[in-house]
Amino acid sequence: MNISADSSSPWIKTAGIVLGVYLLGAVLLGMYWSITPEPFNVRANARALMAEEGIQAGSKAKLVTGAVTMGTLIGVMETLLDKPGGYTHNDRFPPGVWLDNMPNWEYGVLIQVRDLSRAMREVFSRSQSQSKEDIDLIEMEPRFHFDSDSWILPSSESEYREGLKYAKKYFYRLADKKVSDAQFYARADNLRYFLATVDSRLGSLSQRLSASVGQLRLNTDLAGDAAAKQSTKAPMEQIVRTPWTEIDDVFYEARGTSWALIQFLKALEIDFADVLRKKNAQVSVRQIIRELEGTQEPMWSPMILNGSGFGPLANHSLVMASYLSRANSAIIDLRDLLSQG
Repeated sequence: MNISADSSSPWIKTAGIVLGVYLLGAVLLGMYWSITPEPFNVRANARALMAEEGIQAGSKAKLVTGAVTMGTLIGVMETLLDKPGGYTHNDRFPPGVWLDNMPNWEYGVLIQVRDLSRAMREVFSRSQSQSKEDIDLIEMEPRFHFDSDSWILPSSESEYREGLKYAKKYFYRLADKKVSDAQFYARADNLRYFLATVDSRLGSLSQRLSASVGQLRLNTDLAGDAAAKQSTKAPMEQIVRTPWTEIDDVFYEARGTSWALIQFLKALEIDFADVLRKKNAQVSVRQIIRELEGTQEPMWSPMILNGSGFGPLANHSLVMASYLSRANSAIIDLRDLLSQG
């Protein structure tokens, strides 16, 4: 019996070493995969996409209206899929399955991609509500809305890459000045449509982040309309609090949302330059971008702290909510400005 135990011990030690090395490697790889991608130059990205198809565009030549916005949508989606570790939101094996922050960051980016892709299909590419939808955007938009957690048959990545193919087909038709069957309409009302969606997204995130400390809120669901009704009665006061286990999820979703929005707003500033200049609103867009850039500051804490409002510990969620609230307020002002004649 002793001989059997002695003969098996080297195998146990070897298995333990292999397991330890594997776990250490998985942890280090997970840390590498959790690094947020750097932002990219939206104008240079559009020119690079055109060069891939052989479409001529000099370094100083003016790009076709909409090329930067559509190119940025493609660039953000490619970053989501091709960054270190690829798309981890649907991972079922280590180290992806252990990650928490990056999958939520990816989800925030994905939501913005979906919102812009819907705006591209519904308003940016159409001259009016009765006009025909673009054939490639019809195929692109539902694929970007595919289930974000699907691992196989089909996987989320395969559907998103299929959507990218149609996105690029539309982009190449749009960017080629010799082709006129793809259009992008840079009008104030179209920009207001997209900003209304952004307004709603940031407002929701800001509320979820602010609820990290818990608040007793009055019910204002029907305020401002004496004839308004709702399906079922709700209490006049209720405690709103984001569970502590979800605080870091919301935080990194907000970071991903902001990262994507920074790219999209920079692109829209270029494609809607004439509209914004006429309204003297270019500085408003830049201020929104600056507020969102504050959400991308490096995290020096190993974990998201959830201290009380004015307590001794920091509350990272409230700091993030502050940036998003200021950006959201500026977006509301910009929408009002764009609605004026």
